Amino acid sequence: MRLRFAVLGGLVLLLSVAAAAPGEARAAGGDEQALAERYAPVVRLVEQSEECGPGEPYIPTDIDLLFGNRTVALRGPWSATDLVKIGPTAKDLAGLYEYHLDFPGNALDPGCDYERWSRQLVANSKPTVYAHVATERDYPGELSLQYWFFYPFNDWNNKHEGDWEMIQLVFRAPDAHQALATKPFEIGYSSHEGAERATWGDDKLELVDGTHPVVYPAAGSHANKFTAALYLGSSGEAGVGCDDTRGPHTQLLPVVKTIPADEQAAADDFPWITYQGRWGELQKAFYNGPTGPNLKTQWTMPIAWASGWRDRSYAVPTGGVFGTGATDFFCGAVAGGSEALTQLFLSPGRTLIVIAVLLGLLIFAITRTTWRPAAPLRVARRRSWGQILSSSRRMYGERPLLFLGIGVLFIPLGAVITVLQALVLGGFGLLGVDTTGEAAGALVLLVTVVGAVFALLGMTLVQAATACALVEIDAGRDIGPVRAYRLALTRARPLVGALAVAVGICFVVGATAFLAPVAVWLAVRWILLAQAVELDGCSARAALRRSAELVSGRWLRVGSLVAVSALLALTIGPLLGALLILLTDAPLALLNIVAGVVYALAMPLVALTATYVYVDARVRGTHVAKQPAVLPAELELTLPASPDAVAGTT
Repeated sequence: MRLRFAVLGGLVLLLSVAAAAPGEARAAGGDEQALAERYAPVVRLVEQSEECGPGEPYIPTDIDLLFGNRTVALRGPWSATDLVKIGPTAKDLAGLYEYHLDFPGNALDPGCDYERWSRQLVANSKPTVYAHVATERDYPGELSLQYWFFYPFNDWNNKHEGDWEMIQLVFRAPDAHQALATKPFEIGYSSHEGAERATWGDDKLELVDGTHPVVYPAAGSHANKFTAALYLGSSGEAGVGCDDTRGPHTQLLPVVKTIPADEQAAADDFPWITYQGRWGELQKAFYNGPTGPNLKTQWTMPIAWASGWRDRSYAVPTGGVFGTGATDFFCGAVAGGSEALTQLFLSPGRTLIVIAVLLGLLIFAITRTTWRPAAPLRVARRRSWGQILSSSRRMYGERPLLFLGIGVLFIPLGAVITVLQALVLGGFGLLGVDTTGEAAGALVLLVTVVGAVFALLGMTLVQAATACALVEIDAGRDIGPVRAYRLALTRARPLVGALAVAVGICFVVGATAFLAPVAVWLAVRWILLAQAVELDGCSARAALRRSAELVSGRWLRVGSLVAVSALLALTIGPLLGALLILLTDAPLALLNIVAGVVYALAMPLVALTATYVYVDARVRGTHVAKQPAVLPAELELTLPASPDAVAGTT
């Protein structure tokens, strides 16, 4: 009898345990879902105003839309061409290893294909994120709440189909039930190979209704950021390139689907979570589709992974034309280099041919001109294309303090441009003028024009001072930066007048897109106006005529010489700054200042080149009788105004 009761009691106990288990699982699942709903993120995507235009076209996508879809293929294993199934289901993916999904398009040449496909894919669905509560045995008492975002395409430097990003909240609680009774103590946003942390309540962490973290995915890369800005990455962890989260934005409140912490329950409810293949087509190198959440370190070791989060991301300081040289150059160079690398992978033969042709043209141009002797003095003489550049470089190198001093003008001028732009942008807002939408575009145009006008004025003054200094040096007289500017400013009225007429006409002509080539042609014809005013004593109108006369028949020669010297001056500072970004941890604002200063100090090199071009054209346009081969100069070169009239200290 006792044995019978013992057996019966054991059966009752087993049945009670079996009956209780599902209820406990449901309770645990309910707590996880409640926790996930409470802290569901608010996503602010960079707005895209036109199809295939700037901005972010992809939204966090419901994975279920991929399954049973005839535009999606399952391929593999280890092969880009072996077709397993068209329109695979979630169960078809379960447990597969080294297979890959294939979406309609070519990741290396995406065009607008993925964007249009994605728009059709999500047409009747809502943005979706996948929540996952995870703990780690080595860190008892801590719990992570993760939100995973899937995007159909990564349109960044390493283009690829499919993109998984996530954010993670960390609680001091052993389970979801107790986490509901407390608050997270830190949060991390994934960004390329790493993540950035913030403490709960940190100023950079924006919350909606006190619990919903605001996430700013970068356009193209989907790297998650805490604020709207342009961010620089110079490492594998932070990404090499620029992540742009600046607005305007489209705000999304994604649907939250919770993947259970229990592995079996997760596999039952979301069979695809056991998939160990790639969520995108098989490609070479880093153009591969990514693996899913279950193969990421943070899926099974979330707390250990969180210990490696970085404390900040580096946003580009906004400072106008002068303040963003290094960072703008860095962003453009990385993007351009990435595109070139993509083309090399896409079409290696064609790309190598293009590179070879460009190198051949460069070598041809270098070898077709004479570079020596580089005689910077006896200024008024004929020089070859290469000799003009060589003479300019040598003159600068022999008198660096003089020309550095002349170039210093650009440093305060850059600061003035920055302040004026800030005043224009901020002032209109304070006056109640709308500074959003189309008004924002008009303001950007206004501050750009203001900056360009001041930059051109500064360049013209540098050209004028350099031309005066060159004449004085050639005559054997001492001169310093202050006196060079004093000499130049004796003819300030015709100088500014000629510049105003040239800029006004070029702006009006260039405002119509189809006449832009005419504006460029006119700009080169009038590019020597400062030298015409200073060296020939021309009035404003006469200076424009004189410059056009000397450039006539030499447009390509003059334009190419000034363009090459300007390119060197414009890139040497930003190039130095970009190298410092990669090699140092110096503040970006400081690196931009370094780049701006170097750029300013290189401007006299452009002015020297333009002055040598001017006198070369003047000599070639003047009849000179045949003389011995060696001459001091082919023409007498003097300043129209007497130097004694504006005598000053060196």
